[in-house]
Amino acid sequence: MKLFGLTDTGLVRQNNQDSYAIRQPDESLGIVVVCDGMGGARAGNVASAVGVEAFSSALEESCRQGLPPDPERKQELLKSAVRTANGQIYELAEENPEYFGMGTTLVAALILSNEAYIANVGDSRCYHWSEGMLHQISQDHSVVQALVERGEITPEQARTHPRKNLITRALGTAIGTQIDVFRIDYRAGDKLLLCSDGLTNVVTDDVVSRELALNIAPEDTARALLTLAIEQGAPDNVTVVVAQL
Repeated sequence: MKLFGLTDTGLVRQNNQDSYAIRQPDESLGIVVVCDGMGGARAGNVASAVGVEAFSSALEESCRQGLPPDPERKQELLKSAVRTANGQIYELAEENPEYFGMGTTLVAALILSNEAYIANVGDSRCYHWSEGMLHQISQDHSVVQALVERGEITPEQARTHPRKNLITRALGTAIGTQIDVFRIDYRAGDKLLLCSDGLTNVVTDDVVSRELALNIAPEDTARALLTLAIEQGAPDNVTVVVAQL
């Protein structure tokens, strides 16, 4: 398992409100998380940074105490870590007027020896690349995704829809939040990509799949994807984490 991530402000924004973390306690255990903050420059930075640190610390501590054998309890560990992050962000916003209304997306993965568990809130994404095929594991919690699901617009129209940045779930904006958790099996040679919408809003899934298919190191793949986003104008912050499994 090889993990690499990077984040960039992009070409338009003045501040980077994205944050990410990679923790690898041993060769068969990896924790990765990406958060995309909102609520003004300073508040967005705080929300994403707190979310990343709170989630990864809580999940790493749970792993240190020993992972349960059954998938349902592993999924609950991720949900518990997300709830911890949500609570810390919410409390900060309640206690500090300058942070009022701040929040963040979250997408995260707990990667084990032959399986991975993914949690997401918001529209940051996790993809699984396997045997030449790219699969989006997470599901966007956004206004445009709801429109797509209702058949009112196509996925192609969603990419340029004026409401594409409106999310329907976030961490820190309420005492509780709904969390999606997924489990996947993987084979040696598969890859996971976790990213903020600063990548997926400007780089298509076909192009992402092409880059992941290349037999290069995760750091080279991550830099290539960032370069592609910048070549498309990078109107938002861009964060990319690649896991070579």
